[in-house]
Amino acid sequence: MAYRVAALGLAERGSVRPADLPVLALGVQEYTPGSAQVALAARTGAALADPRLITVWATRGAPHLHRRADLAALVKQLWPISDADASARIKSGQIPDGGKLGIEAFRATAAAFREVVHEPMPRGEVSTEVSKRVPAALTYDCRSCQARHIAGNVWQHSGLAGGVEVLSRGRDAMLGPLPEAPPIPAGNAGIAELILTYLRLLGPAGPLEVGKYLGSSTAEMKSVWPGDRLTPVTVEGRKAWLPVEAIDELKSAASRDGVRFVPPMDPLLQARDRDVLVPDRERQKEVWRTLGNPGALLIDGEVAGVWRAKMSGKRVDLTVTTFDTVPPARRKQVEKESFEVARAREVPEARVAFE
Repeated sequence: MAYRVAALGLAERGSVRPADLPVLALGVQEYTPGSAQVALAARTGAALADPRLITVWATRGAPHLHRRADLAALVKQLWPISDADASARIKSGQIPDGGKLGIEAFRATAAAFREVVHEPMPRGEVSTEVSKRVPAALTYDCRSCQARHIAGNVWQHSGLAGGVEVLSRGRDAMLGPLPEAPPIPAGNAGIAELILTYLRLLGPAGPLEVGKYLGSSTAEMKSVWPGDRLTPVTVEGRKAWLPVEAIDELKSAASRDGVRFVPPMDPLLQARDRDVLVPDRERQKEVWRTLGNPGALLIDGEVAGVWRAKMSGKRVDLTVTTFDTVPPARRKQVEKESFEVARAREVPEARVAFE
């Protein structure tokens, strides 16, 4: 945990601009409006607006903040490595036959995006037009609007290759064309580098965890595992791997005093070995829910509780539920740190209520 907290930039808050944070090599997921900015504020005291960042559908088709400069490589890294990999990523009960298309599902959807999105457009309009242009196996009958739609996991997985930027979300969600969008990949390139990035920031781990993170399978990750650049280690009796150059950092990692509010789906919480992050299974249920995940409260590098935010005019109200009793001195640290959430939410005040 100490190694991951340091690698992800949570051990101490620096002053570098957001795009210069090491965690941007993996991307920062936008889970709820403003959550990505909270993740940045937990790591840097610099201004959070950075024109070098852009929101795109990336890993698992989820919206992520990424460096614009990384997109040309990222689109190739995230492209399926095989038909089996593609099928695993888009498997859905909505489109039982869609997975049989394999990589062609990604290629056809990406091409449809490029035909449709030439200017900012409402997400619903893009969906309607893209749905007309993809194989029928990738669409389903939507009862609520009585129309045939492309399955959400397919089109979001294909959005980056389709040259689409996520301009806004929610009721008025808008999509737009990526400036200087890289071409649709001819094949995967750089999957080893993506695996190394995951392991450098969220390791030690193995093909199982990386497969879950990407929405793929353990078998597919084993087929491209960059073993010659990794060192095997043991984590609580389980074999795992870490990049060779990170071993010394792992051995010397030590926990740091401090408090951080990390948002739901923060990169730290994306690690798939949840028993390492939160050993108690009942507490895991509080951190990772089927719907509506809370944020996590870090105290001295350990997940010590969860939190939720609610805007109240020019103030953000934070409800904090700690797993164990927190002494008064620690509570003052938590209250002080809450102003970083307010900074991310662009309000001058924060109020904390402990449960």
